[in-house]
Amino acid sequence: QPPRPEGDPQPLPYLSDQNDQLRGALDIQLEVLLLTEQMKTQGLAPHRLGLSSSLNMYWTVAQMVAHHSVNGCKLQAGDLLGTGTLSGPQAGQFGSLLEMTEGGKQSVTLPGGETRTFLENGDEVILRARCHREGQVSIGFGECRGRVTG
Repeated sequence: QPPRPEGDPQPLPYLSDQNDQLRGALDIQLEVLLLTEQMKTQGLAPHRLGLSSSLNMYWTVAQMVAHHSVNGCKLQAGDLLGTGTLSGPQAGQFGSLLEMTEGGKQSVTLPGGETRTFLENGDEVILRARCHREGQVSIGFGECRGRVTG
């Protein structure tokens, strides 16, 4: 787990475990791609907007489960935990177009010459995830696609 930004409070004692801090983070590579209608027409591949890792998460999975359980949430096997946007600290590691464009102030130029500050009708966002470790079998999570319709 990365160090907390300066000025952020440290986790409460029940969320602080040295072993969890050293080994509790999951290393899942996360990729965000964009495919516009024009790119499809031009036969272009989806454009990668960002590549990050779940190692950049603010909380470990154990911390999220502990936080939910201490507040009375009845977590069960199969429940999903929302993590928010998984972004890294550098450009190219952002997981959100809002972050990439600084809230719409800067545009992103796409391979076909289009620009985006926000998603438009017909845009397709593609999320991919994969675990990989040297000497181990790679585990792919497939992809999730969403298309803006209006």
